[in-house]
Amino acid sequence: MNLNIDNYFELRENIFSKIQESNTVIKIFMAFIMACITGIMSQIIIPLPWTPVPITGQTFAVLIAGLFLGRKYGVLSQILYILIGITFLPWFAGMSGGIETLLGSTAGYLIGFIFASYFVGYISEKYTSSRNFLKMTATIGIANFILIYVPGLTGLAIWSYTTQGILLNPVDLMMMGLVPFIIGDIFKIISAGFISKVFLPKN
Repeated sequence: MNLNIDNYFELRENIFSKIQESNTVIKIFMAFIMACITGIMSQIIIPLPWTPVPITGQTFAVLIAGLFLGRKYGVLSQILYILIGITFLPWFAGMSGGIETLLGSTAGYLIGFIFASYFVGYISEKYTSSRNFLKMTATIGIANFILIYVPGLTGLAIWSYTTQGILLNPVDLMMMGLVPFIIGDIFKIISAGFISKVFLPKN
């Protein structure tokens, strides 16, 4: 049993080291792959009748981007996701895309993806002890509920006022842009924390 555990720890360390020590071209390619994963996860969608913001799976990819790629290339993956989505491939939620997305109801969330991937990557890189389940789950929770939702809700409020002429009160804003997503987000946060515990070395 000890031999198997030791082999597991060694394999985990080797794989993570190879990712971190890859050359720039390989890292950019991995960032592109993570952007593709984010685009694929964006198609896991549950539309809600009272809000233009759907439930999607893309935030899970955003949160793990920083874990595996670090702050620099985790951010790059989300920048690529946004740039490709507005210029070439309509792979935002519901196969939407185009420059108008940056003026839409979900624009703030897209900006938040960049902040969140940077924060998770920064903490994971700088503090290896943070890669255990509890600490990383807390880190990812902060990234999700603050770094994604603050710009997300701000963008939603601006969109509502400028396009619909409606100044949302705080309760309505939360019901449209936060409350329906809490349960799913908690599941994604816990899953990402578990992935950190299992796949990332702790030294």
